[in-house]
Amino acid sequence: MVLFGFDPIVMSGMSGGGTGSRRQDRCLTAQLHLSSIPEDEVLSSAELRLYCQQIEGAGLGGEEGGFHRINVYEVLKLPQTGTGQLITRLLDTRLVHHNATRWESFDVSPAVLRWTRDRLPNHGLALEVLHLNSTPTQQGQHVRISRSLHPGAAEDWLQLRPLLVTFSHDGKGHPLTRRTKRSPRPRGRKKNRNCRRHELYVDFSDVGWNDWIVAPPGYQAYFCHGDCPFPLADHLNSTNHAIVQTLVNSVNAEIPRACCVPTELSAISMLYLDEHDKVVLKNYQEMVVEGCGCR
Repeated sequence: MVLFGFDPIVMSGMSGGGTGSRRQDRCLTAQLHLSSIPEDEVLSSAELRLYCQQIEGAGLGGEEGGFHRINVYEVLKLPQTGTGQLITRLLDTRLVHHNATRWESFDVSPAVLRWTRDRLPNHGLALEVLHLNSTPTQQGQHVRISRSLHPGAAEDWLQLRPLLVTFSHDGKGHPLTRRTKRSPRPRGRKKNRNCRRHELYVDFSDVGWNDWIVAPPGYQAYFCHGDCPFPLADHLNSTNHAIVQTLVNSVNAEIPRACCVPTELSAISMLYLDEHDKVVLKNYQEMVVEGCGCR
């Protein structure tokens, strides 16, 4: 099962250094609290989502004048003194046009995996917003990284604040990376065609839903398929009605056999954009097949 969650991101200030200054003088650092990730969850990936807002009347000209570069770093070592060096490692980067207003995703999986799986120190992330032709005060204007003071800012901030989205599973099922050695199949052995669960990965971009679903990009839905033969075995999870219907089918072919259908379903959480372009987290029921049976 795929889960994803949000963790608080505490942002600390950015000073207005130019492109020639030290990185810590032009970076905004984010301390990530990962306590909301259950210890029994197996983390697979993580994304930092930042809301980029159009710059009105910025007057940014030139061939590359209309773009900002956003760099996200893992902080490996904090400065020991005020003049010390911030040691970082680049995780992801994006080139964003200053007229764009949208969410941007940055892959921070290596850092979050180091903190959770390898138990290495979590010094947070560093965010750097660069523009070749902008002034130091314009460097961070394109990215929504702090709360504004205008009316309604508190409500907007809840919808547009930076988010850490983590993708994980609870260890149930069979991980795709796990492989076991198969013993030679005896000759003449028939393939099991009875009712059972099969894999079905739904990619939202394939069905045209990626324009309103922010996360996850897809999920393992599974589906039920297979025969419901007479007599129905106990492991086929059938009802008394299905047993009787299959019995009648054995003497009257006009009566159909019981069908292989989902008997247990579970929910997934999705982050999507509503009609007002606000980011909403919702739990959708009955989205994942957990069990199949003849009904």
